[in-house]
Amino acid sequence: MRLPKFDYRTPQTITEAVKIMAVAGLEGQFVAGGTDLYPNMKRRQQMPKIVISVMRLQALNEITGNGNQGLRIGASVTLTDVCENEIIKRDYPVIAHAARTISTPLLRNMGTIGGNLLLDTRCNYYDQNYEWRKGINFCLKKDGDVCWVAPGSSKCWAVQSSDLVPVMVAIGAKLRFASTLGERVVDAAGLYNDDGIDYLRKRPDELLVSIELPPTNGWRASYQKLRRRGAFDFPVLGVAAYLKQEHDVITEAKLILGGIAPAPVEIKEAATILVGKPLNADQINAAAEAAYIKARPLDNTDFVYQWRKQMAKQYTLRALKELSDML
Repeated sequence: MRLPKFDYRTPQTITEAVKIMAVAGLEGQFVAGGTDLYPNMKRRQQMPKIVISVMRLQALNEITGNGNQGLRIGASVTLTDVCENEIIKRDYPVIAHAARTISTPLLRNMGTIGGNLLLDTRCNYYDQNYEWRKGINFCLKKDGDVCWVAPGSSKCWAVQSSDLVPVMVAIGAKLRFASTLGERVVDAAGLYNDDGIDYLRKRPDELLVSIELPPTNGWRASYQKLRRRGAFDFPVLGVAAYLKQEHDVITEAKLILGGIAPAPVEIKEAATILVGKPLNADQINAAAEAAYIKARPLDNTDFVYQWRKQMAKQYTLRALKELSDML
């Protein structure tokens, strides 16, 4: 498969980049590592006429701060640098771990943290070449009018398959965007929309500039990933668990499931079970059961969806037991 023709721009500053995008409009697309965009272009799922590279912008390649004051990661920092950065490994090990589960070393050398957070939604009926998709008369997400996952639905059910998204939502990270209209900061939890087509609450002209992590201040987080192979594969289930404990009592808790819906799924019932009590085997089992009850995996990724639902409980158990050992 070959890339379609496009105009490639290399701005030197954020201001220049967003100005180019403002002129390009819907025909423009930002790119950093390109590990998501370029395959999509080869499959004719995305067809920008102007591709604006932000990989070399210095402001997007910096990591500043630490666990005491909070950490700021530029959106174009590669996944390899996220994995290997000493401050991230020391103060935010869950971020380094989740990044290390993404794809392969070669692709982590190219792919960026921002790209993973803005990853296109995925589906067995969508992530195919043009001829394959044409053979089924395309799908609702691109060029067709039927969602083959749920033919009677008016909604696209392509799945949010980022490894870092559930973690960022769980820990309360913020994302900073820039455009010709200025900057705005969005909570990670508010960025993702439960729709496979309109999956981001982000304007097309906005550039993700940085990811801002909160101070560690007593909280811990874990990420567990289900996939067929131990490397390369996207998650078909991701479980991010966040806990904060004071005087042996859980004061804050979040449990986020990824890879099962168009947006990350928060299991609020699990937080209700955990908060205000010591973390023990009974609480862990009850929270894992809540995750099983609320999990509704879709039949458009790998493995049988009923089994993936069962694994929601098992992987929640793994995440919470890991946190129990940390606290």
